[in-house]
Amino acid sequence: MGRDLRFSLASAFEAAEQDRLALWVGEFLASRGSDNAALAAGLSGRRHWWLGPVQLPVDELVRLAGPEDDVTCPIEPEEWEDDVEEMEESLGKGWEPPPLLVEYRDGELLLQDGNHRYEALVRAGEDDVWALVWFDDPATCERFRETLPDAGRVQPAPLPDA
Repeated sequence: MGRDLRFSLASAFEAAEQDRLALWVGEFLASRGSDNAALAAGLSGRRHWWLGPVQLPVDELVRLAGPEDDVTCPIEPEEWEDDVEEMEESLGKGWEPPPLLVEYRDGELLLQDGNHRYEALVRAGEDDVWALVWFDDPATCERFRETLPDAGRVQPAPLPDA
């Protein structure tokens, strides 16, 4: 599994400081490390607001992909285990994964990208994970931001091209 070194927690913080989170996310989703063109296309088609990187408790996130039968995006158990185990090994060698991409919808934190990274972090005993969270309206984003210490500023994504 190749890791694109341009996409790290540090580079996400840098993008946030430069008001470039939406661009960072789009580039990350198109990279080999994520390879999630469907999500990139969905995000580019509508206006949303970003918050992060922020730390979130793992037990508050809803994983949407995995080997279980009831997930939105099922993954073959062998493929899932191979990928998660490789990430676990990398974590043991000091790898700090890029933040997870989370959608806030109807009061839930839905893990839209980073399900393998999430599982590897959970298995490594992490209680919290770094995430970038998007919202469909600025008021909900602002209310959520107020619940987190040191959450940073809300960043609107550019308007989609007409």
